[in-house]
Amino acid sequence: MPRSHVKLFIPGPIEVSEKTYRAMTEPMIGHRSGDFKALYGGIQPKLQELFGTKRPVFLSTSSAWGVMEGSIRNLVGKKVLNCMCGAFSDKWFDVSKRVGKAADTLQVEWGKPVLPEQIEAKLSEGGFDAVTLIHNETSTGVRSPLPEIAEVMKKFPDVMLIVDTVSSFSTESIPMDELGIDVLLTGSQKALALPPGLALFSVSERAMERAKTIEGRGYYFDFVEFAKNQEQDMTPSTPVIPLIYALRSKLEDIFSEGLENRFARHKKLNSIVHEWVKSKGFEFFAPEGYRSLSLTCVANNRDVDVAAWIKRLREKHQFVIDGGYGKLKGKTFRISNMGDETEETIGELLAALDDTLEA
Repeated sequence: MPRSHVKLFIPGPIEVSEKTYRAMTEPMIGHRSGDFKALYGGIQPKLQELFGTKRPVFLSTSSAWGVMEGSIRNLVGKKVLNCMCGAFSDKWFDVSKRVGKAADTLQVEWGKPVLPEQIEAKLSEGGFDAVTLIHNETSTGVRSPLPEIAEVMKKFPDVMLIVDTVSSFSTESIPMDELGIDVLLTGSQKALALPPGLALFSVSERAMERAKTIEGRGYYFDFVEFAKNQEQDMTPSTPVIPLIYALRSKLEDIFSEGLENRFARHKKLNSIVHEWVKSKGFEFFAPEGYRSLSLTCVANNRDVDVAAWIKRLREKHQFVIDGGYGKLKGKTFRISNMGDETEETIGELLAALDDTLEA
């Protein structure tokens, strides 16, 4: 039977379940009502467990980029070090400059990870009060060693660590408090398998104290304003209530499966894709030991016409993978295994890729 829609195996947005969609059809409520406070406050314990924090978890009606810009506005007084290893981490440097902050770069080649010793060397130059890091660079499939980087950051107690986990959050354990992360942020449309439009983040106590001293934080992404409203189980501005219903439903799914089982499932599915890559004679864009657990960025060493392949895949099987991002378009392709996928669904995708690889 043909599918009712084209199924996404791109790095985001990803497939959303019927259960999640149904959750979004709950009756509308007032965002300053007791019903909303019950909804918002009710999901906090599970969110805190997922974030690995005792701090509040804030919900922002925006993409993660809103919080990424907000982190710069709230925490940078001197100068920020933007760690850059791909399209999205490179863009964060541009954001820093656009909001008028002093910024410097730690630039590594696309396809390579940001290493702790590189950060230590740069911070040793002095003058920095914040570092931005994308844990899992979606454009290249590179996963930088966050625990080791967090350990290095302890040598620089006045420098805030801001970490984007948009494509790694909930695929593996990222204990915010234990690692000493100052801002941990993510978005709804990747591993959480929700529609786009919701960002989730938590802020350490010391980062919140820093924010109070920074002028020009703006309003929409003002951390202090989020904290003030959080005390009443509310958000500073009108929240996207249907997506919060969906988030509540997704948290039910995640904790029903169990966090360790969820992490193990993502690792297993990722390994299945990796075995397929090797069996077809393709190579990985990211080096061994630094590859994403939620998606695979494959080097097109076989010189396949990726765009034509994806077109055949879509027309014949109603599946879509990604044909490479930015300057890597056609030189790589990316396969997502995050969200609600199973061994069966990944197997179906790989069989369809086999079927359409040759014209």
